[in-house]
Amino acid sequence: MDHKINDRIVCAYLYAISKYGYPPNAADTIAHINEMRMLGFSSIELEGIREKHLLEVYGLKNQIAQKLSDEGLHVPYFCAVLPALSAMDEQVTQQQLSLFEKACEVAHSMGSLGILDNAPLPPFQFPQDIPVVRHYDEEVLNAAYLPKDISWEKYWDKIVDTYRTACEIAKKYGLNYVMHPAVGVLSSSTDGFLYFFDAVKMDNLKFNLDTANQFVMKENLSLSLRRLKGHVDYIHISDNGGSKVEHLPIGEGNIRWDVFFETLDIIDFQGHIGIDIGGSESGVNQLDEAYVHAADFISQHWKR
Repeated sequence: MDHKINDRIVCAYLYAISKYGYPPNAADTIAHINEMRMLGFSSIELEGIREKHLLEVYGLKNQIAQKLSDEGLHVPYFCAVLPALSAMDEQVTQQQLSLFEKACEVAHSMGSLGILDNAPLPPFQFPQDIPVVRHYDEEVLNAAYLPKDISWEKYWDKIVDTYRTACEIAKKYGLNYVMHPAVGVLSSSTDGFLYFFDAVKMDNLKFNLDTANQFVMKENLSLSLRRLKGHVDYIHISDNGGSKVEHLPIGEGNIRWDVFFETLDIIDFQGHIGIDIGGSESGVNQLDEAYVHAADFISQHWKR
């Protein structure tokens, strides 16, 4: 299929996750690329999820880059999921930064503009290891607790330093470091990100506005876009009802899309929009149709 969809509209990796679980088999990445291409996308998102999956993708990076080149595809943003990057243990931090640099190598090999990761996970202790989940729901968060001996001031200084280092690593590869908001993480709101940005003091630290996640956290999307002008170059788009974490097809939730796209025009947004529909929490039965419809909807309403 010829690429019918504008290259600033991205098929997010949630498409593959929704079909094949979390994480999908890294060895099947080429097949996942083909499926997204067949929908008509020329821009897609890929991920490296935690150490094992990320290292498998790293081992395939040259093969993936060649496939992208052969098909005329782009990966504007590569997502690395490294929740332990914000750990208190310095040895863990250094190991995670090493993985982060490998993720930057993958992103660079694909010609990406940025590397995406969830905003910092607080120093929670879980009954076992950090759960391998996309979102930390109420049940997961209720099982977590903070160490009794934590000094918030020392921890804050540590993660600011860690994420400044991560930004420096990303900059070495010509990448922005884009923070994805989610329930339960630090810097997931407009205020939270701007506060963190002021502390880290790196101009390549950006925010990935996620319409569904921001909406369920009761943020006014139009106000957020205005306040975050210059800080957002990538948006994840899906609908949401406002009562729970879900990533619904456009039009099946309560987001005012007329106001949203009007605001994109007002702030002269020049970045990419990733269609981020699905996940086990959303119950999307016609996934392909939802992605194609969303791409058509965005094309009609986004004045680029």
